[in-house]
Amino acid sequence: MSMMCAVAFSPRGKLYYADPGRWEPRVGDRVLVATDDGPEVATCMWAPQWVTEDIGQLPVLVGFAADEDVERDQTSRRRRAQARVAAKRLAREHDLPMKIIGVDHVSASDTFTIYFTADGRVDFRALVRDLNRTLDTRVHLRQLSARDSAKLQGGIGSCGRELCCSTFLTDFEPVSIRMAKDQNLALNPLKISGACGRLMCCLRYEHPLYEEFAAAVPAVGARASTPDGPGRVVGHDVPRQQVVVALDGGGRRACDRADVCSSRKSHDAAYPSTAAPSTAASGGRTGCGSVSAPAGGSAPAGGSVGDGAAGATDRDGPQPHHEPSTNKGARHRIRRRARDRPTDTD
Repeated sequence: MSMMCAVAFSPRGKLYYADPGRWEPRVGDRVLVATDDGPEVATCMWAPQWVTEDIGQLPVLVGFAADEDVERDQTSRRRRAQARVAAKRLAREHDLPMKIIGVDHVSASDTFTIYFTADGRVDFRALVRDLNRTLDTRVHLRQLSARDSAKLQGGIGSCGRELCCSTFLTDFEPVSIRMAKDQNLALNPLKISGACGRLMCCLRYEHPLYEEFAAAVPAVGARASTPDGPGRVVGHDVPRQQVVVALDGGGRRACDRADVCSSRKSHDAAYPSTAAPSTAASGGRTGCGSVSAPAGGSAPAGGSVGDGAAGATDRDGPQPHHEPSTNKGARHRIRRRARDRPTDTD
């Protein structure tokens, strides 16, 4: 077992996990955290506590922040605000189609990094020269994509909560329109697009659940047997784990997932070691939800439907959380970014 605490570089910034070492900070204490650019002042958000999992490679707290460290941090914040105002003013004077998003300042080397967004490539060489002369230090300009811009600025999503990218997401995984189609969502750009104007990252959260359900139950249009008789599948209700079947005798029935799968299929899913011998002895068996022919008779029209497992499924699907990942490596190495700084206004 090891101890772990959580710190933030801004009041509403992203949480980073650190090893308290020999220190015992309390919630609200100002501490020094080792970063790529040297120790930085942060606020303890979670007091040190024991964790059962060995996270590994967490940055160790340097110690408590002294008065001069806090003063240096406040000076850096004031300089970032001044640089933001100067960058906006000079961008307007040069008539550049760019939007200043954030400013980062490294106290050790006294350098600025200004982040901006633009529709295309921008020739900002003259702007950099004026910024160097105005701020009397070295300035770097970096253009951000739409997703990175939303991650840096933060905001409230359509669900009413803070944006996933600005709170806990570390990487942007690819999201396609196929994921929205598989979840039977209306293909309205206003409903499936996030604050960045791209497809919402949360479309990927429950997509594996829909894929697993589609592989385990009869497909739409296939024949299936239900407790009320045979019929044809006309829809899937994944959140309720149900299959909608149009009965041959008339009417529709919303069947549970297990009702459209034979008991033998459920047995083979629960005991896979005995599934192969029984299958070989019987010379094959019908698929999940198929209508098998009675002894001495002929099979009903429509044939069998696709095969699939009938095991239980997690109804909630993968959910985002703020717990630290067990993936060791650079994920837990704190890197000071402009998104960890509070947004300064004019």
